[in-house]
Amino acid sequence: MDQTLVEEYRGGALECVHSGHICGVSISGAVKYAVGDVESVTYLRSSGKPFQAIPVIRHGADRKFGLSDKETAIMIGSHRAESFHVEALESMLAKIGVGEEALVCHPTYPLSVPASEAMLRAQKPKRSIYHNCSGKHLGILALCKTMGYPMEGYFEPEHPAQIEIVDTLAYLSECPREQIHIGTDGCGFPVFAIPLKHLATAFLKLACPEVIENLEIRSAVIRITSLMNEHYEMIAGSERICSSLLMDPNIVAKGGAKGVYCFGLKKEKLGFALKVMDGSEDEWPIITASILEQIGYSNQETIDRMYQLTPTDMINDNQKIIGTNKAVFTLETRFLS
Repeated sequence: MDQTLVEEYRGGALECVHSGHICGVSISGAVKYAVGDVESVTYLRSSGKPFQAIPVIRHGADRKFGLSDKETAIMIGSHRAESFHVEALESMLAKIGVGEEALVCHPTYPLSVPASEAMLRAQKPKRSIYHNCSGKHLGILALCKTMGYPMEGYFEPEHPAQIEIVDTLAYLSECPREQIHIGTDGCGFPVFAIPLKHLATAFLKLACPEVIENLEIRSAVIRITSLMNEHYEMIAGSERICSSLLMDPNIVAKGGAKGVYCFGLKKEKLGFALKVMDGSEDEWPIITASILEQIGYSNQETIDRMYQLTPTDMINDNQKIIGTNKAVFTLETRFLS
């Protein structure tokens, strides 16, 4: 059963309640921290992008096409189509040798409000590369050209690139492949649902690749997570939680639509996955800050950045404090043998 994670008060009265689940696993693979149901089956959505990028890096598609580190990093990102994102994406199109028509993700305007407003003022059309998943799609198309896979249907579950992605996720999450539920994401890609504890395990391994026995996957994970930290702006964008967390070189983090958020801590050797059941993303920073505080995380600057994104004080358009946001959960500590 889910538990209350965040309460919002306006004028002293409770206005909103956000419930969900949290799971934290140790390097042994055992559940160390829990709120709600750690077995809750959760769609990864875009939190799965680091795993979807592993076959691309494993088979050297980034090197084959001479992609820069920033261009490679945006394959893992949910970008906002800010100017620096678009520059990288246009360069990738040219280097890989594909047109936007090859992308299954639908043309749209940028998720960045300033970028979208600029496009509208200039009367520029929607484009597929403005879609926040376009970097991922370009990465898989690069993989197809590298491996000789068909470009057509690269997004279908039975495509060899997609089969390798599922196998990779099963391996890192320790979730049996036959238990991974496959749906379709908003961008047209397969999307996977697994129990929250397996998702936390996968992010533990992103943070602690030394436990990955497959050397090719381990090497790909090390490169991917290094890029996420070094080029955090490509993973999300200005004033976004992923980029703010990834400024901390001790953290590997990625969120997805409908309330799922995940991160791994390198020094502490912990992996966390959480799900806000109403699908809201606004609570991610305050929930993450509370988790870090409760485990005694040492980097206060990282915690402070979370509270800057979601302040405990609710401020209206006139910059007046009119209520409060409060994380109200307590991590249940599991005693490990």
